[in-house]
Amino acid sequence: MNIQQPRVRPVPSDLIAAIKAAVGEKGWREDADALAPHLIDWRRRYRGTTPLLVQPASTAEVAEVVRLCAAARVPVVPQGGNTGLCGGAIPAEDGSEILLSLSRLNRIRDIDAANGTITVEAGCILKQVQDAASEADRLFPLSLAAEGSCQIGGNLSTNAGGIAVLHYGNARDLVLGLEVVLADGRVWDGLRTLRKDNTGYDIKQLFLGAEGTLGIITAAVLKLFPKPRVRITAFAALNSLPAAIELLARCRATSGEAVTSFELLPRIGIDLGRRYIAGVVEPVAERRDYYALIELSAAANGDGLRSGLDAALAAALEDGLIADATVAESEEQARRLWFVREAIVELQKFAGVSIKHDISVPVSRVPAFMEEAIAASVKALPGVRVVPFGHAGDGNIHFNLYQPEDMDSDPFLRRQPELTRLVHDIVRAHGGSISAEHGVGRLRRDEIGLYKPAVEIELMRRIKQVLDPDNIMNPGKVV
Repeated sequence: MNIQQPRVRPVPSDLIAAIKAAVGEKGWREDADALAPHLIDWRRRYRGTTPLLVQPASTAEVAEVVRLCAAARVPVVPQGGNTGLCGGAIPAEDGSEILLSLSRLNRIRDIDAANGTITVEAGCILKQVQDAASEADRLFPLSLAAEGSCQIGGNLSTNAGGIAVLHYGNARDLVLGLEVVLADGRVWDGLRTLRKDNTGYDIKQLFLGAEGTLGIITAAVLKLFPKPRVRITAFAALNSLPAAIELLARCRATSGEAVTSFELLPRIGIDLGRRYIAGVVEPVAERRDYYALIELSAAANGDGLRSGLDAALAAALEDGLIADATVAESEEQARRLWFVREAIVELQKFAGVSIKHDISVPVSRVPAFMEEAIAASVKALPGVRVVPFGHAGDGNIHFNLYQPEDMDSDPFLRRQPELTRLVHDIVRAHGGSISAEHGVGRLRRDEIGLYKPAVEIELMRRIKQVLDPDNIMNPGKVV
C-alpha cells in the first residue's frame, strides 16, 4: 500500500503570502541566515531546504497554517529544538515543504500540584518544564543530555527516553492528555488531566512517537511526581557483563523501586573521555572493562536506602560480581560521577567518525547481545573501536562504532550499511528493537521494514492514510 505523495512543487507564492498574513510579521523568516540552523540536523547528516520558516505563536495560528497547506497540498515539517538524531525534523532537499517551528508556543499553561499535572505548550524547553515543576515542589522526571535545548513537543513526538526510564518510563508514560493540530487544520483538544478515562481508544497514543507524521502536538498534560528528597549515586567496577544484570537485580531487591538509573559504561569510553574532555576523573581505583553508574532516589526519608545499597555492594564485592565501588558523599561527588557518563556522549564530537546504533533488548539479554555484537563488529572490521554505553537498566544500549585509528572517515562510513545490518540482525536475534529512544525519522525509515512484521507496517500505513490522506504531515519520515 503506497502513501500518496504531495502534488505541489514548488510552494506557490500565494500560499506563502497567505501563511505570512496568518502569523504576522514576527511569525515567519525566509532569510538564509535565520533558516540555516533549522535546515541541518544535530549530527550534520541531513540538510534540507525550505522557502519559509513559520513560527506560529498560538495553536490557532498553527491550525491556520496547516489548513492553508492542506488546501494547497503542500507538506509541513514540524520542528522543535532540532536536537533529534534521525533526521525527523529536517525538510526535504527540494524546497517543496514548509518548515514549522513550535518555538514560540512556550507557555506553561497550568500547574496542578494536588493533581500532579502540568499543562505545557509544545515549544517549552524541557529544562523549563523541569524547573516549573520544581518550583511547585514536584518532579517532572524526563531527563536527557539535550534538556537545555530540546523542546517538549519533540520529546513527545519521538517518545524520548533518557536516564530515568527505569523508574518513570518513556515520554509516552508521562502524558495524560494532548492538544493536536490534525492534517486538515482541525484541532483535537485532548488535554485531559484524568488518570482514568475508559471511554474508547486512547487516541493520544497515536501521536506520541509518531514524529509529526499524523499531526502536530501543540500542548500536553504531563504527570508530575513527588520531588526526591534523597539521591544516592554509586559507581562500581564490574568483573563481567553478566555481573551488571545481577547487580541491578540486587540493588532493586534491597531498595524496592528506588533505583532511578542504572547506566553501563565501558572502559574505552572512560579512557576516550579522559583524553578529550576536561574534568573527567577516574571514578574508582580498579580498572575493568565495564562499570555501572547507579542512582537511587526517594521522596521521603532515605536512611534505609544508603544502608541497603552499601549492603548490596558489599555482598557483590564478596561474591566476585564487582572489583571496586564508591558511593558519593556529596552532591559534588555525585556530579563528578555523572560527568564521566556525560563525557562519553560529549566525546562523540572529538573521537572521530562513528556509526551509531540506538538499540534495545530484554534486560536479561544485554550481556549476550553485547558480547556477540562486539565480537562480530571487530571480526568484520579489525581495529574498529566499539563504545557501547547506556541504559542497561531498561535494556537500551547506544552501540557506537568509531573508526579505527588508522582508517580515514570516508572508507569507514562506506562500511556503514554492512556494519549496521550486522548489528541490527543480532538485535533481532535477541528479540530487540533497532530504535529504542531516538525514533525513526529518515535514518531508520527503510530499515524498520526489515525488522517489523509486514502486517505491522501495513497497519502503520493504514493509520497514516486515515489521518493524513494527502501525506502532507512530515512526509518521508517513519513510514
